[in-house]
Amino acid sequence: MEDFLRAALEMAQDEGSTPIWFALRLSNTTFGIFDAFHDEKGRQDHLSGPIAQTLMAKAPDLFAVPPTIELIQVLGLKNEPTEN
Repeated sequence: MEDFLRAALEMAQDEGSTPIWFALRLSNTTFGIFDAFHDEKGRQDHLSGPIAQTLMAKAPDLFAVPPTIELIQVLGLKNEPTEN
């Protein structure tokens, strides 16, 4: 799974509608992806794009149980200003 997520980063970088994308290791056997989108169209484009397609095709080999996609609401954000 770790190899898949590292490779998926390149695909995520090519998605203009996905400005934020994190590949996460939560434990030795638990992984996740956190991503954010400008709008619902961007989210749908991502969910039907190459990362999702590849992940679902490889799911039987990568997971003990099928992966889930959860919609969350961000309730707060700290964003440090960048230096020019």
